Amino acid sequence: MPTPHGGKLVSRTLTKQERKRALETASSLEKLNVPPAIASDAENIAKGVFSPLEGFMTREQLETVLHLMRLPDDTAWTMPILLDVSKEKAEKLDEGDDFTLYHNNQPLALLHLEEKYTFDKDELAKRTFGTLDLAHPGVTMIRNLGPTFLGGKITLINEPKTPYDKYKLEPMETRILFEEKGWKTVVGFQTRNPPHLGHEYVQKTALAFVDGVFVNPVIGKKKKGDFKDNVILEAYNTLMKNYYLKESIVMSILPFEMRYAGPKEAIFHAIVRKNFGCTHFIVGRDHAGVGNFYGPYDAQRIFENFPDLGISPLFFKSFFHCNRCGSVTNDKACPHDEKDHTNFSGTKIRKMLSQGQIPPKELMRPEVADVITRHVNPFVE
Repeated sequence: MPTPHGGKLVSRTLTKQERKRALETASSLEKLNVPPAIASDAENIAKGVFSPLEGFMTREQLETVLHLMRLPDDTAWTMPILLDVSKEKAEKLDEGDDFTLYHNNQPLALLHLEEKYTFDKDELAKRTFGTLDLAHPGVTMIRNLGPTFLGGKITLINEPKTPYDKYKLEPMETRILFEEKGWKTVVGFQTRNPPHLGHEYVQKTALAFVDGVFVNPVIGKKKKGDFKDNVILEAYNTLMKNYYLKESIVMSILPFEMRYAGPKEAIFHAIVRKNFGCTHFIVGRDHAGVGNFYGPYDAQRIFENFPDLGISPLFFKSFFHCNRCGSVTNDKACPHDEKDHTNFSGTKIRKMLSQGQIPPKELMRPEVADVITRHVNPFVE
């Protein structure tokens, strides 16, 4: 099992007695209400999902990540993890002080404020997403941030709740679970969609040479047209029940707001799965992309810049259902003409499902399609 990113698994959580004292302290401190995306980031920091981060980024951390794709200690890292506030709120907070993050009217975490700073949003967006086009949801997200950022370590008081917490495992738990299963090699699979036959193909291809697959759906705010969280989880439960050996697959959610940063987010997703205990990570076509902002294989090529990442990427490029082969295959194995191929188009599958149509069995398991079409509207509006 790989060493957590940066050398150790971060834990910024509390014992029962420590939590009691923290709650007493929290009530007397300046309060800051945070949205679900920040609450999820705080939880992921505290539980080691974002190891080696121990808090929201300082200016130095942000600058080295944007310019070098590294933290100041030279650990590979590609995504800004930021806490933004309004100018008025920032004026009430002093560096060196503690204050309380609140979510859903409950104390979430203590933040030990090391630094408050401003940063040019155009530079932040351009270096993160490679564009300033407002059609990119990440650029719009950055434009809507408050003008001041707060950097410093956090201590989690209460876990933010989701309707899907029964599916939630933290890195300490998955690492123990993988050991109990005897898995020495584990492949991580990032998803924000219900599974089609192409997803099953890459997972089972990977299973031919690793001990287990860790399916880790992203749960949280997504862009319009993405599948809803409950649809994704129900669909995967159905697939696992009917088409996987129970001993070969584990599913756990990742509370996280997608950034759609393409190549840089692919590296970040790999780091996260390394912290969960994965030795390998599946990177498909246009991983974490949106629209036409990134080339179809940019998210695979970027791994050439990170030989020290500590997790092995598995690249899948061309795969399709061949009507003559009678199975899902790829261009290295299939000798038949393109007219015999049915490609896995997410856009095509979503369109069919939105019209209440069942995709053909060459694209999606009938049981999975049935789960999706039972929902009046399975898509984010």
